Amino acid sequence: MDEIVELVLVPALAVAAPLLVRLIDRWLAVPIVVLEILLGIAVGPNGLGWVHPHPFLAGLADFGLAMLFFVAGTEIDFRAIAGRPLRRGALAWAISFVLALGAGLLHLAGWQTAIVIGVALSSTALGAVLPILRDARLLGTPFGTAVSAVGAVGEFGPLIAISLFLGGRDLGTSSVVLFVFVALAVVLVWVSARVEHGPLHRLVSLTLDTTGQFAVRLILLIVAVLVALSIALDLDMLLGAFCAGVLWRIMIARAPAHDRELVASKVDAVAFGFLVPIFFIETGVGFDLRALVAEPWLFALVPVLLVALFLIRGLPAQLAAPRGASRGDRVRLALYAATGLPLIVAVTAIGQDEGLLSAGLAAALVAAGMLSVLLFPVLASIGRRRGAELAYEASVDPGGDARMRESGT
Repeated sequence: MDEIVELVLVPALAVAAPLLVRLIDRWLAVPIVVLEILLGIAVGPNGLGWVHPHPFLAGLADFGLAMLFFVAGTEIDFRAIAGRPLRRGALAWAISFVLALGAGLLHLAGWQTAIVIGVALSSTALGAVLPILRDARLLGTPFGTAVSAVGAVGEFGPLIAISLFLGGRDLGTSSVVLFVFVALAVVLVWVSARVEHGPLHRLVSLTLDTTGQFAVRLILLIVAVLVALSIALDLDMLLGAFCAGVLWRIMIARAPAHDRELVASKVDAVAFGFLVPIFFIETGVGFDLRALVAEPWLFALVPVLLVALFLIRGLPAQLAAPRGASRGDRVRLALYAATGLPLIVAVTAIGQDEGLLSAGLAAALVAAGMLSVLLFPVLASIGRRRGAELAYEASVDPGGDARMRESGT
């Protein structure tokens, strides 16, 4: 009976989250993932105790994490971020990783533990940030391009680091295996960019309004194949999910705009309507609060790690800021770049499985990641709203009439 209650309660929380967001939004813009995590903590073992880690829900949460990275791959327009944004974003991540690695070495527990900490502190939750930018209609702006470039490297770079240094193999073997995977992915992308997709697009269009739903089924197959390939090569599954998103974006790029938008909405329905909320709720349920509060120094370490995320990840991201960016946009870029959770959860789980991290330190890192998702996007949204208010005030003449009347309001 308890398992049945849990299986019903988690979807109920997923339904409640957007309702609560709308209720709270009149006072404060809170990302929906914030409430999903908090709701998971509230009903989990460290809260009311109504929901406990469950294999079935954990499996769905893994699918949700994979879909989060798939969607992140589809959202990235490499043509838009190519050149200066991508180069600056890569340089910014390299600086962040070196700084984070130095912070990890201060733990004095071996270079692999330093790698785990370094990956955690140099990651960016692009999958969590992109929906916020999309809802704010910022993705096509120079600021959105800068955040996309920083976030793309902030997800792909840590995945490469995990595959190289935390796979249980020597660096040479890991490099060869990673090269094989990347080579296969590049070949798939190259072939996909050059073949004619007319028959594929026609089949997608013919089944969009039928029970066939060929596009959605094909997407799930692509994700499954590349995730399975990454697992078979003992690489992180998220690398395969991310590459699957990039591949699908290329395959559907020349389809009619209406069909692309409809397919994207169906993928959003599967990802953000079903699987991704389960991942964030399960993250809250599985959060080990007892291990964190058992040692006061670990609890005190959480705000230190949060500040470290901002300094280590956010400040170097200024290299990718668009030319002429205002001080406010630079601060918001730093806040979005320092928002990290999914990769922190993934890499700390790997660290615990390999005996590199204690449960308390892993919980402290995850807590800092959760706080970054809780606080940084909210602070960035507040700054953006305040900037919009000032821009509106500047557009009003002394007589109180707005200059832009073409909207008809």
